Amino acid sequence: MDLLSILTPLFFTLVAVGTVIGIIFGAIPGMTATMAVAVCLPLTYSLGLENGLALLLGLYVGGISGGLVPAILLNIPGTPSSITTTLDGYPMTMAGEGENALKIGIISSVIGGLISLAALYLFAPALADFAIKFSYIEKFLIIFFALTVMAALSSSLLVGIFSGVLGIFISLIGAYDISRGGNGELRLVPEFLEYYLESGFSLLPVLIGLFGLATILIEAENGMPEGQGLSGVKIAKGKPFRLSVFKGQIVNLIRSSGIGTFVGILPGVGGSAASILAYSQEKNFSRHPERFGKGEPAGVIASESANNGLTGGALVPLLSLGIPGDSTTAILIGAFTLQGIQVGPLFIGNNPVTWDAMIIAMLVANLVMFLVMIFAIRHIAKVVSVPKNILFPIILMMCVVGAYTINYGVMFDVWTLLIFGLFGYLAHKIGLEIAPFIIGFILGPSAEIYFVKSLESFGTLSIFFTKSWIAVLLWVLIALSIGFSIMVSRKTKKMR
Repeated sequence: MDLLSILTPLFFTLVAVGTVIGIIFGAIPGMTATMAVAVCLPLTYSLGLENGLALLLGLYVGGISGGLVPAILLNIPGTPSSITTTLDGYPMTMAGEGENALKIGIISSVIGGLISLAALYLFAPALADFAIKFSYIEKFLIIFFALTVMAALSSSLLVGIFSGVLGIFISLIGAYDISRGGNGELRLVPEFLEYYLESGFSLLPVLIGLFGLATILIEAENGMPEGQGLSGVKIAKGKPFRLSVFKGQIVNLIRSSGIGTFVGILPGVGGSAASILAYSQEKNFSRHPERFGKGEPAGVIASESANNGLTGGALVPLLSLGIPGDSTTAILIGAFTLQGIQVGPLFIGNNPVTWDAMIIAMLVANLVMFLVMIFAIRHIAKVVSVPKNILFPIILMMCVVGAYTINYGVMFDVWTLLIFGLFGYLAHKIGLEIAPFIIGFILGPSAEIYFVKSLESFGTLSIFFTKSWIAVLLWVLIALSIGFSIMVSRKTKKMR
């Protein structure tokens, strides 16, 4: 199959439709790119791999970008990555510059997305070629490093570690497969559930529950903050928008996009960390830091270019190492799973046409996002007024139907959706981190295989420290990530 046979009108239509739907999801407070991808994931089964990825990548790009609409107009981040956009975007709206703030954010978003896409195209194949040389030991340490990075950048080191380990623990429920070095016996399964959990919990209903049902429950409980109703939202018509606002902001754009891309490459960190880091760096380097938080365009530029820089960066570890860069790319693993394809170091080399199709889909998605938002922003802004009592039942129905049909009508998958939806809600209430949990859940079986196979081959734990210079380097990185977390934790306590 060649690339031209894949680049059909259907392919480009799915990218465009996915991007528009993603923008709408991102623009509605409480709905996120992750939720959009999770809810629409079951639709990709009948589309095939490349067309399914076209839809999901469009949803990803559009969902991240759409979050700037409520952040700027309502002071409510549409997605977690839009938190810092509120700091200067909303003051600009209050000053009658809402439309200008939106257009600044849109242009910054497309530049950040394109820079991260270039990084993906250049670095993912090189990293994959390097990772092919890894033995079971290096593969296990890579996963261990990914989990420590997530824990180090969580709100609490212990909470992050606990969440990741809990995800691994739950992923091991089911038969201890012989291919993992086991004996085929069931583990951690009550007798009355042996029939349903022989293969453990199905990944896709777990994802839909955690990012679909849980979000609905959380948002339904929270409602809207008092005094911030969504009806009657209008964009004030201030001064005409001019590109001259970007004069002197080239360094800000490139630096913030680079920060977003780099943070995206770090497993499980997320867009909020990217935008906060880029915003703080721009404020530190600015000649007028006192303007930030009062309607400074540079703050919107830093935040939006960083959180869209995340999109390409998060795909680098996914496609080269098989490790999701964030919660949304973790769900993309479900799309590959549906088509029977495993992502990892061999993926790009074995699937060059799919790789090229993904790059083109990301490029088209960024361009569609820019054109749709820049020319129809007044109409898109109206979606923030959609009543949640209409929206949530529709999404809930999609979640249930998707979970039920994903494995050809297994009712236990609906119960899985409910179980993990309630778990996600409770995790939010008690402060557990969902990103480390879900990535631990996805990587747990692989970590077990690599660990057991390493011991079978060499018979001693010391081999994890002495096998190669790569193993030593990974241990150094693991130590640095933990040390960084301890340092940040102590600094935070002193500030309090």
